[in-house]
Amino acid sequence: MAAATSQAIGALLREWRERRRVTQLELALEAGVSARHLSFVETGRSKPGREMLLRVLERLKVPFREQNRLLLAAGFAPAFPERSLEDPELQPVRDALEVILRGHEPYPAVAVDRAWNLVAANSPMYALTAVVDVDPALLEPPINVMRVGLHPRGLGPLMVNLGDWHAHWLARLERQLAVTGDEELAALIEEIAGYPVPEPERDPASGLGGTEILGPVRVHGPGGELSFFGMFATFDTPFEVTTSELAIELLFPADRATAEL
Repeated sequence: MAAATSQAIGALLREWRERRRVTQLELALEAGVSARHLSFVETGRSKPGREMLLRVLERLKVPFREQNRLLLAAGFAPAFPERSLEDPELQPVRDALEVILRGHEPYPAVAVDRAWNLVAANSPMYALTAVVDVDPALLEPPINVMRVGLHPRGLGPLMVNLGDWHAHWLARLERQLAVTGDEELAALIEEIAGYPVPEPERDPASGLGGTEILGPVRVHGPGGELSFFGMFATFDTPFEVTTSELAIELLFPADRATAEL
């Protein structure tokens, strides 16, 4: 059983190292371990200690959730706590989200978790999405922002340049999957890739924006067509799983007409 565990941990470490495109020697030097020992760990001939495993996972920038999973698989206690966002200890995080979302008004903003499930949104975002009737099935918890935003029975019909943004978000999710190895994210990508959407108007090789320096998303909104560019924000310092996976998308008007509306 111990040998099987060592082999499983070794295979997972090798998978993460190859995903990061780092050699055994490079990783060993960065983590302060011998390349020989790391090689033995990856082949299952040696079991890593907890501190050695944590150093290697840190150097590979493995997400906290996955670090906990590997630690448990190796027979060690998790290193990073994971709490519900409603936990009293995460009250400062909830307060921060409220400050950012409310402070961004009158422009739309939304907070999501690692799988792009809705955590919170401000009133302009809800007002923007109220323009079209969304299939109630898409609004059953957990509400997935990507699914609602791109689905033909969701907000997809609102987008003037849906084909371009469908391709853009698929590419972005693929990059996120390469970093996280998240199986839930992989399933979401497969689903979204199957949505019937128009072909992209722009050549992906030339970039989403083409001659438009802000590459805005254009939507049919209340009062006329709206044009937005976005900014993505994450929490940098918390060593807690839930907080480390939160992200906020802030939309800004890309032209004067949108700002006035």
